[in-house]
This record gives sequence, C-alpha cells and structure tokens, in this order.
Amino acid sequence: MTIHKEGYTSIALTVLVIFIINAIAHYFWSDHGMVIWAIYVLSFLLFVIVLQFFRHPRRVTSLNDRQVICPADGKVVVIEETEENEYFRDRRLQISVFMSPVNVHVNRNPVSGIVQYFKYHPGKYLVAWDPKSSTDNERTTVVVESKAGIPVLFRQIAGALARRIVWYVKEGDEVVQGDQFGFIKFGSRVDVFLPAGTEVNVSLGDVVKGGITVLATFK
Repeated sequence: MTIHKEGYTSIALTVLVIFIINAIAHYFWSDHGMVIWAIYVLSFLLFVIVLQFFRHPRRVTSLNDRQVICPADGKVVVIEETEENEYFRDRRLQISVFMSPVNVHVNRNPVSGIVQYFKYHPGKYLVAWDPKSSTDNERTTVVVESKAGIPVLFRQIAGALARRIVWYVKEGDEVVQGDQFGFIKFGSRVDVFLPAGTEVNVSLGDVVKGGITVLATFK
C-alpha cells in the first residue's frame, strides 16, 4: 500500500503521540498488565486508522473525452439541476460525492483539458451533507475546458472533520483525466457541475471510485 505525501506529517505526529502515551503508561502502570495491553491495542488501532486515511491506491483510468470520471471515492449523495452562481451563473447538473473518513481522500481530474478558472474560498466547516456547505464551507473551485469543448466545474468542500484542503492545479495548467488534482484530509465532499441534460451514469446512493467510475457522458 502506498501512503500519500499529505499523510507524512500526520502519521509522524501520531507515532509521537503513541510513543508518549505508551511511555507514560509504562511509568505509572507497569504492574498492571491488562492496562498496558489495552493501551497497546488502542495504540495499534489508532495507528491503523490514521494510516488508512492516507492510503494512495494506484488507479488506471480509461481515458475518454466524452465521459466524466468520478473525482473521489465515496457515495453519490446529490444528483439534481441547480443554480451554479460562482462561475457559470446559470442552471447546471450537479453530482456530489460524499467522502467518509474511511474512503481514499485523493481527488482526481474528472476530465482532461485546460484549467480555465481556479479559486480558493476560506469558510466554515459545516457537516458535508448540509446544503449550505457548498457555498459556506472552505472550498476550492476548478473549471476545466474539457477536450470535448465542454467546461466542467468541480469543487472540493471541507466538512466538520476535514479542515485542510490541498490542491495541485492553477489556471492555465493542462490536466489529465484520472490524475490527482488535490486531497482533502479526513474526508468531505466533491461537487461536479455539468451542462443541464448531460447523461448521468450513476444513481443516488451508489458507491463510486475516483478515477474509475463514470459519472456522466456528454451527448
């Protein structure tokens, strides 16, 4: 299993905390074998939990300029037409994927093309399923002019636990479908905005994989 670079500091801090806790436990409870073993088990579980947050599995994306690939692992929680008021300022098809703490947190480009727009918005940390999280939470907005000539907007949204959004793209960059464009620590949500009437290939509640699952197809 490969560990994502964004996890190095968190994993190192976790190891340090575990070392300190175990050292204190040995100092005060060295004669209490059951307590020591309980702390060993809890320490191991904590390490495994943090480690899995930052796993980075290898994904091979089947490139297709007419398809929109899922940008994140998780569950489809929104499929609806709505107003997109930051960039397009018209009605768009929104597909949202909720990333739980147990999902892979790498975010991947849904299409290949040129980044036409990028903006980081500081904000709140409402739970990711709150409708206001799309406009009030910390977030980034990326618009890529796809090779099909259709602009696609995708947005990283921080949640109650995810308080650090990382991105690797800027305006003018050429991006490749399936390559990582960012990372959200400890899960949250990614929204994708497509032209109204785009053919949708997923349903509400579907479990999806970033870089693999086809969200939609351009007509």
